[in-house]
Amino acid sequence: MLNLNRSNFQAHPFHLVSPSPWPIYTSISLLTLTTSSVLSFHSFNNAEYFLTLALLTLILSMSLWFRDIISEGKYKHIFQPILSNNKLNTLNNKSNISNKLNMAKAISSEQIKYIKSNRNIKELNLNKDQLGHYLAGLLEGDGHISLPFLGNTILNRVLNPRIVFTSHINNIELYICIQSALSGIGRFQLVNNNNIIRYIIGDVKGITFFINAVHNKLRTPNNESFNQLIEFLNQKYNLTIPKSNLDMSDLFTNNWFAGFIEADGHFGVKIVDSKSKSCTRKRSISSNISLKFIIGQRLIDNKTSLSMLNIMEKISQTLLCNLAVYEAKNNKTLSVNVVAIDKLKYIVNYFNKYPLLGIKNMDFKDWERVYYMIISKEHLTEKGQSKIKSIQSNMNSKRVLFCEYI
Repeated sequence: MLNLNRSNFQAHPFHLVSPSPWPIYTSISLLTLTTSSVLSFHSFNNAEYFLTLALLTLILSMSLWFRDIISEGKYKHIFQPILSNNKLNTLNNKSNISNKLNMAKAISSEQIKYIKSNRNIKELNLNKDQLGHYLAGLLEGDGHISLPFLGNTILNRVLNPRIVFTSHINNIELYICIQSALSGIGRFQLVNNNNIIRYIIGDVKGITFFINAVHNKLRTPNNESFNQLIEFLNQKYNLTIPKSNLDMSDLFTNNWFAGFIEADGHFGVKIVDSKSKSCTRKRSISSNISLKFIIGQRLIDNKTSLSMLNIMEKISQTLLCNLAVYEAKNNKTLSVNVVAIDKLKYIVNYFNKYPLLGIKNMDFKDWERVYYMIISKEHLTEKGQSKIKSIQSNMNSKRVLFCEYI
């Protein structure tokens, strides 16, 4: 950490003032002023000179203290989220940048150890390359990269970038495993009434370790944010990390797709009950059970203002299905929907080779059971339909695995 004041090092994005000498100087000045005033009232020799000196010292120390307070209040670029170059240049000229900070509480290392021991959490069965691809996909689905202002602050503050993963509390075991696989780097927070966890990597050593793990493995516009992170570290800490290139390999040849689906995929079972013709229904409806696999993404990535069209088109081509575009309030949404039973086999084969590692693996396993029941025509029997309804009733958002250890 060259040319940096270690005492001012800050590994979080919150704006806290630097240690200041002025409160103690002001206190000493007040004490001296009080003492010299009492001596002056009792006509001690030369007491008035000490009184004048103490008053001047008090005014000086308070002036310097207020100067720092005003500087802190006026400085607008203590921290800002990472943006594309064009957008960053635009916002740098504005003075109304606001930061929305969610209230969060830390999960202590003792709580993490307690969860490990009571849940019998196992290590991830992935080699270094597989882990890198998986983390790249997870970062591009559930992750976010934030950078502080690169220039020098008025008070010479050192702020560090952060890599943040956000997920449901049910996935805490996955992120504990990831932390173990990454040699213990990162910390955990709880937000949103303890329903959401954040896994945060916010120190230079940890971020550098993570960069080396996922380097050249990203596939979406987030690679631009990733390269801005690399550029930041190279400039701030005199490193020589090369830029990351987009991974253009086949989607089904590594764990990237599994990490991406862990964040943005959906395994659905659709059940339609039979309904007879009535006065309000012109046609009868026969019972039907079908499967669906859905991936949804905004057309324009909010973090980079770049299009997600290329990666979504590649996913749809790999899965041999169409890419749908839907109009949303502020952004168009891209959706890949696979429903044909003959095309779903590619998904089943992939996730058996490159398994999901979090809570979504349970949804996949239930979904896979229904898939084989449909293949064997078991879904056409009353017993099979009852079994599928029971399976569906405990999938996705209906699955409750609240961690009682936090």
